[in-house]
Amino acid sequence: MKNICIIPARGGSKRIPRKNIKNFLGKPIMAYSIEAAVNSGLFTEVMVSTDDAEIAAIARQYGAKTPFLRSPENSDDYASTTAVIKEVLAAYAGLGVYFDACCCIYPTAPLIDAGNLIRANDLLLEGAGDLVMTVVAYSFPIQRSLLINSSRKLAYKYPDQRLMRSQDLEPSYHDAGQFYFFLVNGFHTRAGIMSDSAVPLILSEMDVQDIDNESDWMIAELKMKLRSTNS
Repeated sequence: MKNICIIPARGGSKRIPRKNIKNFLGKPIMAYSIEAAVNSGLFTEVMVSTDDAEIAAIARQYGAKTPFLRSPENSDDYASTTAVIKEVLAAYAGLGVYFDACCCIYPTAPLIDAGNLIRANDLLLEGAGDLVMTVVAYSFPIQRSLLINSSRKLAYKYPDQRLMRSQDLEPSYHDAGQFYFFLVNGFHTRAGIMSDSAVPLILSEMDVQDIDNESDWMIAELKMKLRSTNS
């Protein structure tokens, strides 16, 4: 298949300034996403969608292309990943370039592994589904979650399951926030990335870290160091 990798990396970041190009253990954090995509050997095009000239320059330094800048309407705090992907695919289509599959890798996913990209591509080729999403299990059973009721008292959110043994509770998963690999055909008709034919690529907690603040950043660095020590 003809595949494209899109890495969305806008310039604005409120909680961690210049987050997408901040130094992460020796190089800009975005570089890890670019290098994983390039090293996987899966993609005809590895590109960074950005509105920022400095980010674009760094992207090219590490092997990605930046054939056009992102539009202002998809560069603010409210722009969705889906809208950014659709904009990129439409821009390539305008140049007469089309792709069979697309992988969106977030720029702050330094724990990404090229092998997992290959595994996701294999699932698409096998026809397992039209979207492969990285997921990770909740570290604590959500069936034991609590809420604060109208009387400001704690209550079980799922009271019928409060006495069940932990090992008997069904595991629940959440988006790992690392990458989505999907067939382009059909994507344009969806309002969001999620598909009715999505299949999971299950990752461990040591292989993912959502980075929204400085504490998350330090945890991600620690995981990377531990993984390097154990490899």
